[in-house]
Amino acid sequence: MRLRPIYSVLLAAACTLIVASLSVTAYAQPGEASATPAASAVASGEPATGTTPDAAAASAEGADEHAEEPSLLGRFNVQMLKLLFFDVTGGAVTIDAVDRDGNPVIDPKTGAQTVRTIEFPFLVLVLMLGAIFFTFWYRFINIRGFKHAIDVIRGKYDNPDDEGEISHFRALTSALSATVGLGNIAGVAVAIVKGGPGAVVWMMVIASFGMTAKFSSCTLAQMYRKVNADGSISGGPMYYIDLGLKKLGGPWIPLGKGLGIMWAVMVMGAALGGGNMFQSNQTVEALTTTFDLGPDADWVIGFGMASFVAAIILGGIKRIGAATSKIVPTMVGVYVLASLVVIVLNLSELPAAVALMFKMAFSQNAFFGGLMGVIVTGVQRAAFSNEAGIGSAAVAHAAAKTDEPVREGMVAMVGPFIDTILVCSMTALVVIITGKWADPTLVGGEGLKGAAITAAAFGTVMPWFPHVLSVSIALFAYSTMISWCYYGERGWIYLLDHFNGAGLKSVIVFRIVFVAAVVVGAVNKLEDVLVFSDVMILSMAFPNIIGSVILAPKVLPLVRDYWGRYTSGAMKTYAELKAANAGKAD
Repeated sequence: MRLRPIYSVLLAAACTLIVASLSVTAYAQPGEASATPAASAVASGEPATGTTPDAAAASAEGADEHAEEPSLLGRFNVQMLKLLFFDVTGGAVTIDAVDRDGNPVIDPKTGAQTVRTIEFPFLVLVLMLGAIFFTFWYRFINIRGFKHAIDVIRGKYDNPDDEGEISHFRALTSALSATVGLGNIAGVAVAIVKGGPGAVVWMMVIASFGMTAKFSSCTLAQMYRKVNADGSISGGPMYYIDLGLKKLGGPWIPLGKGLGIMWAVMVMGAALGGGNMFQSNQTVEALTTTFDLGPDADWVIGFGMASFVAAIILGGIKRIGAATSKIVPTMVGVYVLASLVVIVLNLSELPAAVALMFKMAFSQNAFFGGLMGVIVTGVQRAAFSNEAGIGSAAVAHAAAKTDEPVREGMVAMVGPFIDTILVCSMTALVVIITGKWADPTLVGGEGLKGAAITAAAFGTVMPWFPHVLSVSIALFAYSTMISWCYYGERGWIYLLDHFNGAGLKSVIVFRIVFVAAVVVGAVNKLEDVLVFSDVMILSMAFPNIIGSVILAPKVLPLVRDYWGRYTSGAMKTYAELKAANAGKAD
């Protein structure tokens, strides 16, 4: 099918307007609950353990007859949650339920102790097994290549003449800006309250394996990237799954095309929701609550953020990389420094806090679902935090200047280390060491707020810090938005290029819609839309991991060749190459 460029643009605009119309008619009014408890868990980054899709559906069906019917999008979310989070154990894992104090929970009707079913969601299993597979397949490159990765990030191997748009460092900060954010502030606190301090240990474990999953995705992104007519780079899972499986031939060709289109559609939905509207919505909530702003502040904040986002994204990945290379190191540095202040002032409690984390990772965790419940919480929280296995970071790393795909994979694998093992561990220690994770005034009742728990923990040492935290949330959200716009527009380009190459010509349409969505998210409670977006984010892991596993045999020879040249001394830094070339010229 071939369309003229103008018709392709009009088609793209029409599709966007249809999606936007569905979104506006589907959003829940202020004060309404989410479509289901499971949907709320996904939207907030809370673990799905204990909230089964079947139970969610039953809850929705048994709701008060006077309550509003779920929107079409809300019903779609319920079905997607059933599909993604079905219990792979079939309800076979159960434990005797206890309360927070360890006392048995008694069923008032039977007088017997209540039995609790512990689920292992399908998608969590896919993420976990995928990360473990890549780690073994690439011979623990996350450990043996870590020092070399740091050298690459420092610019020792940067060659300005290599094809690409941004440096290794800016590619990393662009990817990190999309992951370091609200999940590190609020999500970790929620994970500790829902899964206990032991969940933090499993977060660190899966993040270690996740480093190799990100290595795999970003190496593939460099292997199968596309240079556009204007010299810009397009890459990511939709390209390497499509192009990589196309080279395998036969039945792999339609599978690769289908998985590539699936990922592109999902990344666009995720970009407009979780990567945009959710961020502006939470920024408004944080700033208006902390600084007691007036009722019209949401419009002012929304338009202000939209203006700042537009100023960056209209300049493409080069301007995004330039901005994030300054924002990300600064905000991570400030946050880690503040965390260290709290930890140092409570230094005597540190050994006990660390011991508690490891002890509850394996025992004394019945309230949190036992060993499996704690593992599921840790795995899911790590996935929400660093997006390893999702494939999103590969879009940014595809644009890096390098002629060594494996080298960019090395850079990318540092992302989960910074995001989860460094930043998330800081939040965890602050929340645990101050005891706020078990404060009944914060963790009891409805509407658990992870940011409030983290703010209260910092407030024990620095009463003024909640104000700083609110500003940090705004900065985290802003950096997340500009990176997710880039991810979404690459999905747009990939899809629209199927219509006579209209993707790059019409990408301004997606950018305009994205900027408008910042304001929409700031002034509305878009519950169903945001849950849909988060479902899209998690769903991205499925086609990405399938495609990456199929293409793994193509990557391994490159890894062996690269590592052999590095360990033998044949690989030279850019300074060494420059000096050698100068010597030849003389």
